[in-house]
Amino acid sequence: MELFNSLTPPKNAIVFLGNSITERGAWGELLPGQPIMNRGIGGDNTFGVLARLEGVAKAKPKKLFLLIGINDLSRGLPKEVIINNYHRILSYLISHTPKTKIYIQSVLPLYEPFTKEAYLKNKKDSILQLNAGIKQVAEQYHIPYINLHELFADVNGDLKKELTADGIHLRPAAYVMWVEFLKKKKYL
Repeated sequence: MELFNSLTPPKNAIVFLGNSITERGAWGELLPGQPIMNRGIGGDNTFGVLARLEGVAKAKPKKLFLLIGINDLSRGLPKEVIINNYHRILSYLISHTPKTKIYIQSVLPLYEPFTKEAYLKNKKDSILQLNAGIKQVAEQYHIPYINLHELFADVNGDLKKELTADGIHLRPAAYVMWVEFLKKKKYL
C-alpha cells in the first residue's frame, strides 16, 4: 500500500484489484499501450480491499476489474461477511468514482491435489456458493459479472492442473487466456 500511495496514477487507467492472483498478472505486458494499475496484494482479502479503496478511487480509473475472496474463504470467514464486504466495496466505488466501469470477476477454482496447506482443502463448494453470491451482488448493482471460474475449471470443476503449479496461483499461460477472454467478451 505504501508503494501504491507514493505513485502517481496514470489517467484513464485500467485497474486490476485483488490478491496475489491479480498481483502476479503482468497486465502491462498483456495489454501493451494501455495505462494499467496492478493493485493486487498477495494474501489480501475483502477487508484489505476495503482498507485501500480510497487510493484506487482517487485515481478515477476508466475500468476496474475486481477479483477477491479466496483468502476470505481460506481464513474461514462466513460467506455472508464476504458478500457484505462486496456490497461495501461497490457502494464506495460507485459513490467515489461513478464514471469508472466496474467488473466483478468470480473466484477461481482450486486444484487441491497440488495445494499443500490445509486451509485450501475442501473449498470447491464454498467457492461455488461464494461465486453465486457475488453474481447476485453484481446483478443488484447492474455490474457485469465475469465468470472466470468456468474459463479455468476442468470437467470436475477444479482448476485445470496444467494452469497451476501450486493449486491456487496461475501459470503465465493462464493470464494470456484470461486477457483473451476479457477481450472476446468486449470488457477490454
